Amino acid sequence: MILGTASHVGKSTVVAAVCRLLSDRGCSVAPFKSQNMSLNSYVTRDGAEIGIAQAMQAFAARVEPRAEMNPILLKPKGDRSSQIVVMGRPYRDVAIADYYLETDRLLDRALEAYARLAAEHDCVVVEGAGGAAEVNLYSRDIANIRLAERLGLPIVLIADIERGGVFAQVCGTIALLPVHVRRLVRGVIVNKFRGDPELFRDGVAILEHLSGVPVLGVLPFAELELPSEDSLSIEDKRRRDHPVRIAVIRFPRISNFTDFEALERRVSVDYIRPGAPLDGYDCVILPGTKNTMADLADLHASGGADEVRRARASGIPVIGICGGYQMLGRSVEDCGVEEGFGTLHGLGLLEVETRFSVYEKTTRRSERAAAPVDPILSGMGTVSGYEIHMGETRRDEGVLAAFGEDGAASEDGLVIGTYLHGLFQNPTAVDGLLSFLCERRGIPYSPIGDEEDPYARLAHLVSESVDLDALLALALDGDGSQG
Repeated sequence: MILGTASHVGKSTVVAAVCRLLSDRGCSVAPFKSQNMSLNSYVTRDGAEIGIAQAMQAFAARVEPRAEMNPILLKPKGDRSSQIVVMGRPYRDVAIADYYLETDRLLDRALEAYARLAAEHDCVVVEGAGGAAEVNLYSRDIANIRLAERLGLPIVLIADIERGGVFAQVCGTIALLPVHVRRLVRGVIVNKFRGDPELFRDGVAILEHLSGVPVLGVLPFAELELPSEDSLSIEDKRRRDHPVRIAVIRFPRISNFTDFEALERRVSVDYIRPGAPLDGYDCVILPGTKNTMADLADLHASGGADEVRRARASGIPVIGICGGYQMLGRSVEDCGVEEGFGTLHGLGLLEVETRFSVYEKTTRRSERAAAPVDPILSGMGTVSGYEIHMGETRRDEGVLAAFGEDGAASEDGLVIGTYLHGLFQNPTAVDGLLSFLCERRGIPYSPIGDEEDPYARLAHLVSESVDLDALLALALDGDGSQG
């Protein structure tokens, strides 16, 4: 079980690394996170919605993502409430205080999911959530303490030295754990170290002395091409210096911004607040959102809708994904499913209308051919992705669909809307967009070729920086190794 001293210390990547290292040794392994809170999600082959981090870890383990890997997913709505997704299906929206009334039942569902995975695999690598030592939450913490109590797995604690205070992080966390959970802590990994790790050799000795727990390794800070787990990651994005500039509207309730990380690695992508000037950008993207109505209202109030329209009028491509696609139409009508906004005007850039009439979510994977429309779609070919959305969108008669029967496109091909998350994880989609934007700028563009497997790189990095034998021994035959 991988726990952290805080959120965003690297638990997800360490779990992915352990999964790949075990898989490399012929072990059948699966990731598991009982409860995740994230707006970056993924759809499995059977239409279940899980946190994208668990999908990423499944890819690292070379197994198919499934609902059991993340049985409870919380999707914050920005109004002190969250949608609860149970075993991949929407359950209901609740205020966070009311959610805590359900944790006993939800823990049972999570344990059932874990048991199924454990019965089918040689090893299950469990990820905690946030910081392990949130003392005020112990009675209802189904992702860390209560889960650790029920599973009895060896625990490895991850600390982030880049934040500073690594000694207090580790020793404070261990000291605050309940005694019966503290005894399960078998190792510590110090993450995100910059510079020569030999300079921290004395620090390792001091940390082991103070905590009474062996330090299994010191991982270097590294830029890894892995999907971001949650909204905290958006603050860490580093802007690439490139002549081609893409603006992604950072809605207050933005979701699945992992859709654009392949673009970030090749051109300059800025996440900008609604209403910020769009002058100088080569493309504008409206991303997904957990609440289309509320974010559309904010877009109008901030002046952002007018900014997007001005960009479109000047010939700049405008692309909408999921909720962003819904906003590009003439109107969005809420029949009480989202926030009771009634009907809001859209941006009027596509001849479509969206209606939220029932509390039902579309979740499915699909493969579709892009419409043969210049200058962007014609270069994309066949793409795959997944849908995660409430509401239904209707195109006017004669309006061109963008991908098969999905989405819509303007006559000149410069406004594109689609429900397909993961569109720009397709190399052909990246090439189709960026080749056009680079051509406009008069600069060369090299199509995406074969890329290094990021999970192989991650596994190599971890194998060179930790006591691999000790780490894998805990996974396979440590004390109480699988409950």
